[in-house]
Amino acid sequence: MQQAEIYERLTQTLRDVFDDESLVATPELTAHDVKEWDSVNHITLVVAIEEEFGVKFKTAELEKMKNVGQMAEAIEKKTAA
Repeated sequence: MQQAEIYERLTQTLRDVFDDESLVATPELTAHDVKEWDSVNHITLVVAIEEEFGVKFKTAELEKMKNVGQMAEAIEKKTAA
C-alpha cells in the first residue's frame, strides 16, 4: 500500500473518530495537536485504524509511536507482509 493511500485513509478515520472535517493526517500530527484526542478517544482511534486497514497492533508497538507518521510506517509494514 502506498503512503498516499495510507494518509488519505488515516485522514478520513481521524475525521470520523473526532468528528472534525478539518483534520488532515500528516507525519508530524500528534495527540497534542487535536483537542479531542484524549486517552479514551485514542483507544477508539486505534480500533478504528485497525479495522480500516485490517491490521492489529501490540501494546508495545503503540507505546513507541509518537506521531501519525510512525503509525503510517507501521501500517505500511503490516499491509506489505
